[in-house]
Amino acid sequence: MENLRGKKISLRALEPEDLEFLYAAENNEANWEVSNTQAPFSKYLLKQYLENAHLDIYDAKQLRLVIEHNVSKQTIGLIDLFDFNPQHKRVGVGVLIAAEFQQKGFASDALAVLVPYAFTHLNVHQLYANITSDNSKSIALFEKHRFREVGVKKDWILSNGKFKDELLFQLIK
Repeated sequence: MENLRGKKISLRALEPEDLEFLYAAENNEANWEVSNTQAPFSKYLLKQYLENAHLDIYDAKQLRLVIEHNVSKQTIGLIDLFDFNPQHKRVGVGVLIAAEFQQKGFASDALAVLVPYAFTHLNVHQLYANITSDNSKSIALFEKHRFREVGVKKDWILSNGKFKDELLFQLIK
């Protein structure tokens, strides 16, 4: 997977050893707003997920990759392709970086690696991202990578008793 290597990070497939990181990420309530999660995941369920993580994106309609620091080899985040639609040649993208590694360019490097992979190897015509309107850091990240805001879903996300708008960003090849 040398083609999935950036300046600071590498993207790799999930391994059984990623269970603890995945468990922490999936059960961090701060991430639930963007992942549409409403309840914690058990380690048992996540082990089953890891056992099926090898499924082809054409079968699973999603691909989750680990973001690994090139120097330390430490797992620092996850990048997901979801709702893969080969008929219409589109796929959603989401990035999660552990709090202690945010604002260091890792998410940007991961997107810089993932975008050409999706266009070249998955032959998609477009990538899209759904971002709440108050998430200025994610908006800036995706705009830096030429994603453009194309729509607003009003009152789309209910978070802490208040509705938030969700912005739709697209990058068309």
